Amino acid sequence: MIKKPIIEIKDLVKKFPIGGDFFIALNSINLKISKGEFCGLVGPSGSGKTTLLNIIGGLDSGTSGEVSVLNQIINKSSHDERALIRRKDMGFIFQNYNLLPVYTVYENVELPLILNKVEKNKRKAMVLDAIESVGLSDKLLSKPNQLSGGQCQRVAIARAIVHKPALVLADEPTANLDSENSHHIMKIMKELNLSLDTSFIFATHDDKIMGYLKRIIYLEDGMVSKDKEIKKPKY
Repeated sequence: MIKKPIIEIKDLVKKFPIGGDFFIALNSINLKISKGEFCGLVGPSGSGKTTLLNIIGGLDSGTSGEVSVLNQIINKSSHDERALIRRKDMGFIFQNYNLLPVYTVYENVELPLILNKVEKNKRKAMVLDAIESVGLSDKLLSKPNQLSGGQCQRVAIARAIVHKPALVLADEPTANLDSENSHHIMKIMKELNLSLDTSFIFATHDDKIMGYLKRIIYLEDGMVSKDKEIKKPKY
C-alpha cells in the first residue's frame, strides 16, 4: 500500500543575504516524504541539510517555493500556526540535547504535554511510557548533569515522542556520542519508528546513522544530487 506523503516540497529555494549579494543555501528542491519513513538528509557541511530540516520543521522559511507538512502549507502559515503544528505534530532531537538543566528527566519529558495542555491525570502514564521506551525508568528524578551524554540524548528522544507526533526531526543526533551510544540511540529510534509509525528525518553525515536508514537523500551545494531507497539497511 502506497502511503500518502506527509511532506511535499516544490521548487524550494533558500537564499541568505551576504553583504550586497546572496548565498543560495537550497536550490530547486523537490521532495515527497511519506508517513512512517526512516530517512536521512545527507551531505557535507554547507550542503543545506540542516537548513532544509529547519524549513520542514517550520523553524525557518524558504525564499520561494512551497513546503507542505501534514497537509499544511507551512511557508504560507503564520508564526502562530507554525508553532502549533510544531507543538502538536512534531518532535525535535538536537545534537546538544537541549534539556532544561533545572528539570528532572520526568519533568523534561513531561514538558511537551504541558505545552499541549494534556490533562495532568493522563500525563503521568504517557511520560512513564516514553521514558520506559528509552530504558531510563530508573532515572526519573535525575537532572541532566547527573546523566551521561548517551542518557541525555535518550531523554531528548523520550521528550520528542511523548506526545506521539507524526514526524520527528533529528539534527546530527549522534554528533556528541561515542560509537556504542550512537548505535544504542539509533536502535531505539528504529524501534519507535516501527512501533509508532512515526516518520523520522535525520540531517547527518555520520556513517553510523546512514547504516540504519531506509532512504538517503543526498544534498550537494543546496541541491538533491541523489535520492536512494535502501532495501536492506546495514543495521
